[in-house]
Amino acid sequence: MGVSLARLLIGGFGVLLILAAIAVAAIPGAGADRISALWLFGGGAVLLAGVMLERTRYRSLNAERTGDGHGRGGGETSRLEARFRSTEERFVDPTTGVAMRVWIDPKSGERRYVPEG
Repeated sequence: MGVSLARLLIGGFGVLLILAAIAVAAIPGAGADRISALWLFGGGAVLLAGVMLERTRYRSLNAERTGDGHGRGGGETSRLEARFRSTEERFVDPTTGVAMRVWIDPKSGERRYVPEG
């Protein structure tokens, strides 16, 4: 899976903020610069964490919790339980081009994504 331009730019900006924080903290002088460095570092760290932790596939919460691998199109790898019902909602996964169908548990509202065909 390739890295999108937006994720690359956001991650790069996060790195620049962290480097700027280090540069500001290294300047001898007033204590107010240390607070600025802390804000720069925190902002950069949040951007980097967001880029690294962002979900880029359609996966159920169950798959995220159990660490199950990606199925075709990023969907489910295991057979769905009987409580799930097929919906009319369909979409094409933008990263793989695979047509996906949404299945839902009517009681809990939990959604699962299954490749079509």
